[in-house]
Amino acid sequence: MKKDNKHSKVVKKSELNKNTFQVSRRSFITKTALAAGAVTIVPRHVLGKGFTAPSDKVNLGFIGLGKQSRGLAKNFIKNDAEIIACSDVWTTKNNWFKNHVAQNQLEINNSTRKNTLTSYIDYAELLENSAIDAVVIASPDHWHAKHVMDSLKADKDVYCEKPLSHNIKEGREMVKAVEQSGRVLQVGSMQRSWDNFRKACELVRNGHLGEIKRVEVNVGDPAKAYDLMEETKPNEIDWNHWCGPAPLLKYNHRLAPSSNDVDFWPDWRLFEETGGGILSDWGAHMFDIVQWALGMDESGPVEFVPPTDPTAVRGLKMYYANGVEVEHKDFGRGWGVRFFGSEGQMDISRGYFETTPANLVDTDYAAMNIQLIHSDNHYANWLTAIKNGGTPICNVETGHRSASICHLSNIAYKLNRPLVWNPEKEKFHKDSEANKLRSRKERKY
Repeated sequence: MKKDNKHSKVVKKSELNKNTFQVSRRSFITKTALAAGAVTIVPRHVLGKGFTAPSDKVNLGFIGLGKQSRGLAKNFIKNDAEIIACSDVWTTKNNWFKNHVAQNQLEINNSTRKNTLTSYIDYAELLENSAIDAVVIASPDHWHAKHVMDSLKADKDVYCEKPLSHNIKEGREMVKAVEQSGRVLQVGSMQRSWDNFRKACELVRNGHLGEIKRVEVNVGDPAKAYDLMEETKPNEIDWNHWCGPAPLLKYNHRLAPSSNDVDFWPDWRLFEETGGGILSDWGAHMFDIVQWALGMDESGPVEFVPPTDPTAVRGLKMYYANGVEVEHKDFGRGWGVRFFGSEGQMDISRGYFETTPANLVDTDYAAMNIQLIHSDNHYANWLTAIKNGGTPICNVETGHRSASICHLSNIAYKLNRPLVWNPEKEKFHKDSEANKLRSRKERKY
């Protein structure tokens, strides 16, 4: 069976020697335990970096305890991880999260033991906790890079919510930091662990739609400048620290809701100072599927052409070097992706997976020449990679490239002119203004 080169790991000689040492170490521990005639629980530090004993749980610390953290906590508890610490600049969110974890442990694992989570206002203190093996980052986008980089420096594996970065420069810095650290980073683009999305990408990769000519992606509006009215800041939040590297914004509960506001997603996603618009929030999911389907996980489009109307929030077109056109367009079915091929069409989203001809959906996927990495559980996939020293399904380079499309799209909408992009150098061609927008000036706080 042909293996997809984009998703086949090449083992270097240095890695081979390292793996040989690790296998020998495991063999030694197993034989020693058997010789002793006893069942032995092997501590993680004995196995060394990259391995967790089968009887040992991965100890997690959570940074950022907003609405997204709630589902993440439940999923990691379901997958037998141990949440032992949490951190947020809201004192009330720390308290709420501790109770939330305790309740989920009771419901999922029937655990009646007292919750012993340690909570921190300053995440740097959480990272000093040597009992924590890995960190789950669910903070607003403008904090992702700082939280990821500091977690890697503290020798922790990382699960970071999407989009991975707030801008292109810090995304590339995270890629380098992960490579240098040897830690495992999973980006929370969990659609890669959904069966229908993988099958859709395999249909494209194996030519069942013929030659792909066009793709339409419907996600939300691009980012805009912060414009919320100032409200009285609650006493239980360290607002300066919440803004962190972003500008010091006027407080508004829509931007940063308390733990009591559970009926809406925070609006920090909408603004360029703290997010990338819903274009970035959902684009990190849907553009990610386009990248996967086209085999572009380590590259991206080379040209961006915005709509002629400077006020438009749809209509941006981007082009890959092979001529495939991708348009940010509402095709009337909610957030999703529509592929146009020379021999068929396909619509894929969380609520539908449909093809023309209709029978393409029923293709024998097991017989396909090109088969993509199969993960049916995004959270378990990361935990397994931590334990076994493997590569997660949405690694740091993949997450960086998908987030970059969102950033590049926002830049094109903002400047409202065609842009030529070099995915290898990650630079715009002869456009100093656009190149400045690849990064931001961080505030000292």
